[in-house]
Parts: sequence; C-alpha cells; structure tokens
Amino acid sequence: MEKTHALATLAALAQETRLDIFRLLVQAGHGGLPVGQIGERLGLPSATLSFHLAQLKQAGLISFHRKSRSLIYAVNYPAMTGLMDYLAENCCRLGDGREACCHGALGGPGSGTIESSANIGKEVKP
Repeated sequence: MEKTHALATLAALAQETRLDIFRLLVQAGHGGLPVGQIGERLGLPSATLSFHLAQLKQAGLISFHRKSRSLIYAVNYPAMTGLMDYLAENCCRLGDGREACCHGALGGPGSGTIESSANIGKEVKP
C-alpha cells in the first residue's frame, strides 16, 4: 500500500460516524448489511448515511452490490488488511535489532502480546 492511499483510508476512518459504520460492517462479516439496516442500527438519516457511505467507498474500504431492490454494503477486507499490514510493516524494530513492545501485537492470543497497559513503552526482552 502506498502512503497516499494509507492516508486516504485513515482520513475516511477519522470521523466518528464513518468509524461507527465501518465497525458495524466489520461485525456483519462478508455478507454485509442492507443500507436501511445500517441507518436503523446507527440512527442515521438517509442523506447523512449516503454521504458517509460514499466517503468510505471512495477510500476503498467498503463496496456494495444490489440484491433485488436493496443495496448491500460490506467491508473490503483486503483493503482493511492492507491498511493494517501497512501500519505494522515496521513494527517491532527499534533500529538496533532489539524487539519493541509491539512484539506479537498482530498475532492474537498467546503470541507474546503485552496484556497490561502498565507495560506500554517498556522494553520486552526475548
């Protein structure tokens, strides 16, 4: 992912309503949600919802397809993964070969993540 694309996707998510929409669609999974359900669940008027969906779509974070008379919106998971990979590609290196505190941050449970916020910023020794 290029830096300019990463900036565009981050800018699209840097707004409360768009972040709420994106997180709702992540929860919905690959099947997505009809636009009406998104509006209902988040209490958004149609015009507001349309504006924010367009911004997320323009950033490449979501897509839609038509099912009968409904528009179904879903997360573009490759784009989401690409952004996460871009943000983490230099993670865990301090420049001198020592591992930083983000060791295993994207690996899930049991991967060596630091669970306590009290440890943030502290050196982790392998």
